[in-house]
Amino acid sequence: MPKIILAGGSGFLGRALGRRLAAGGWEVVVLSRAPRAGGPGREVPWDAATAGNWVMELEGAAAVVNLAGRSINCVHTPEHRREIVDSRLNAVRALAQGCARSSKPPPVWIQCSATGYYGNAGDRVCDEAQAPGTGFLAETCRAWEEAFTAAELPGVRRVVLRIGVVLDAAHGALPPLVKLTRCFLGGAAGNGRQFLSWIHREDLMDVFLAALTRPEMAGTYNACAPTPVTNTEFMRELRAVLGRPWCPPAPAFMVRFAARRFLGTEPDLALHGQRAHPVRLLAAGLAFRHPSVGMALRDLLAASGRAG
Repeated sequence: MPKIILAGGSGFLGRALGRRLAAGGWEVVVLSRAPRAGGPGREVPWDAATAGNWVMELEGAAAVVNLAGRSINCVHTPEHRREIVDSRLNAVRALAQGCARSSKPPPVWIQCSATGYYGNAGDRVCDEAQAPGTGFLAETCRAWEEAFTAAELPGVRRVVLRIGVVLDAAHGALPPLVKLTRCFLGGAAGNGRQFLSWIHREDLMDVFLAALTRPEMAGTYNACAPTPVTNTEFMRELRAVLGRPWCPPAPAFMVRFAARRFLGTEPDLALHGQRAHPVRLLAAGLAFRHPSVGMALRDLLAASGRAG
């Protein structure tokens, strides 16, 4: 039974991936700052910053997937920005130190990044060859990827996944939007022209599995659906699935006020976007189960009983 290490795997993505891998016969080891029972694998404590006793878990493992990092779903105060950046860089460096100490380190490392790498890109199509954009999230992703590239990992196949907004019925960005839309507040955010690079949770699990098991996959991939949509288009599809009528857009100043005051999150997460395209995944022959946002929303919300 191959062993896989999920660093920072106690979040919703890590738990979903752990369940998929465990069902496929993998031995799942989750590195967590707050280990708990009931997950898809064995949880081992780590501080996500230093090479401690958890390093022995790397010995002989088939792969490591690094999902560690403080959530960006918060108001980006100076303190939170520092935590967001430090949590990502420290985890990469700790894992690299752990691999260096192992006599038989994992031969595959899957490193998570985000489509935020491209900044607030407007309607420009962003493939994997595009340079990083500007702004806090773009700079964070660039530093994150550079720390991974700088790690000395001889003989290790490395894959970077720039993940889009993950659609899940119970976690992440979708549930708050469902709640607003069901309350007849499902209008576009700001001018609605900002693009959303999204991916259904199960398609993302397929991407992870492909990256883990296909030896020809290496380098950077946009992990998002092949059909990015504008915020206006996304909200239109969500209203249709939930059976709600047209709703006027919320002006940008209102989004900024409500995001910080009532939702405790950064408004630019809704007002900025990227039109990322998974050029390399498509070239590798990856088939998406849910290539359109309407199809993805119907699948998720019908399965959860939340569709109109």
